[in-house]
Amino acid sequence: MVAAVATTMEWLSEMGSRVGDNLKRSMSSEPKKSACLGILAFDTAKTMSRLVSLYKSLSDDEISHLRKDIMKSEGIAYLNSKDVAFLLSLACAERLEDLDRAAIAVARLGRKCSDFGLNRFDLVYTDLKLGTIDMGKLEYGAKEMQKRIDKMERLVSATSGLYTALESLTEMEISERKLKQWKKNTVAMQGQKLNINHFDQKIANQRKQVRCFRETSLWSKTFDKSVGLMARIACVVYARICFIFGPYVPVLPSVSLRNVRSSQILRVEPEFCLIEPIKEQVCSRSGPIPSIDKPTLVRFYSQKSIFFLSEDDGYGENGAGKNNRVFHAAGPLTVGGSGLALRYANVILLADQYLDSAVVIGNDARQNLYDMLPENLKASVRTKLKNKVRVMEDDESLAAGWREALTEMMGWLAPMAHDTLKWQKERTFERKKFDLKPSVLLLQTLHFADKEKTEAAIAEVLVGLSCIYLYENRPSAESGWRRWRYASNC
Repeated sequence: MVAAVATTMEWLSEMGSRVGDNLKRSMSSEPKKSACLGILAFDTAKTMSRLVSLYKSLSDDEISHLRKDIMKSEGIAYLNSKDVAFLLSLACAERLEDLDRAAIAVARLGRKCSDFGLNRFDLVYTDLKLGTIDMGKLEYGAKEMQKRIDKMERLVSATSGLYTALESLTEMEISERKLKQWKKNTVAMQGQKLNINHFDQKIANQRKQVRCFRETSLWSKTFDKSVGLMARIACVVYARICFIFGPYVPVLPSVSLRNVRSSQILRVEPEFCLIEPIKEQVCSRSGPIPSIDKPTLVRFYSQKSIFFLSEDDGYGENGAGKNNRVFHAAGPLTVGGSGLALRYANVILLADQYLDSAVVIGNDARQNLYDMLPENLKASVRTKLKNKVRVMEDDESLAAGWREALTEMMGWLAPMAHDTLKWQKERTFERKKFDLKPSVLLLQTLHFADKEKTEAAIAEVLVGLSCIYLYENRPSAESGWRRWRYASNC
């Protein structure tokens, strides 16, 4: 046992420059034969795609886009917050939780590895987060790292192709069994025999394609080789997160700045970071998101063991973010904290569709949109309609003004609604797509949006649509308008 611990500590202490050599030696001269992934290739590909996505999300271009474009967009600044340090702390916390989930999956697969270092990757990752490993040598963007990323992308792509090919083969084999049953009960004519021969050739080609994908995908790769690729990238991603966000998240382990241009460092004054809602009294600072009077009360879980999460926790059907601490950081005065993010996103996108539609919107469509609203928002819409109804009846020029105003409002409201649905889709357990692109952050969605401001914006949009609907489609609108006027008086 002592010898095993000593071996582990030696491997940990040399994580920097020697970790790559250790993994290569484990691949070339394994003490015992390492098993192939087989059916676990699909779970491995999902984890591998997560790591590639995280790696790409931390590039200089992506971080620059986050700072200069996303966080300074009108919608995020108005509905979420203008506090750059706060928004970056949310981005940091979410990336760390995504990495934790990937690391848990790597550790689970590592249990089946023959190499001891890979077999106890959970210890490696935990000590990495505790800052006991020199992360300065875990260089992001190096040629070796790029080669690993390219290899992982090829493996994920081939495994995705295998998944699709197996689905098609399963459908064809079902049809084949039905065809054989039909042949037993029917005397086929010559033309039908030709069709059967064509189907036999097609299914044979499909089986050949499946065999080809199995050879080139993760299906035929060993646990040691697959986990070895992911373990190194997971450590590099964590070091990169610490390097980028470290200047304003002091609890993150420090990273050596050798071989790094000073322009790559984010210059943000440390204020606070958030990953868990605090029950102490809060006050509003620069936006609707609650900020903390005492920054020391906020706990950041970057150094905790990875075992506070379970793989894919909370990402089941209709459960995205169930056990995600960043997800639950939204307070009760936010859209996400009220559980209305998805509903409001759908309302906004449907309104945007009606605004751009050249087709006359029917009364049923307008009623369905109205029925999607919660009762408090319905009351707000009724009040606004009641106050504006006389003005709209006397001034038809309001239609053009409303269309211009709504187009401008949708310019910053609709992207947040789109990102809300995209965030949910990216984290559903049932997704079959192995996406390698950087994922959407919660700060880009309506989740942290101020509920009062969001509802006021939606109410304005619906009132504006009513005005446009009345005067641009007057012949077909009168009956529907009377229904809405009746509702406004209720």
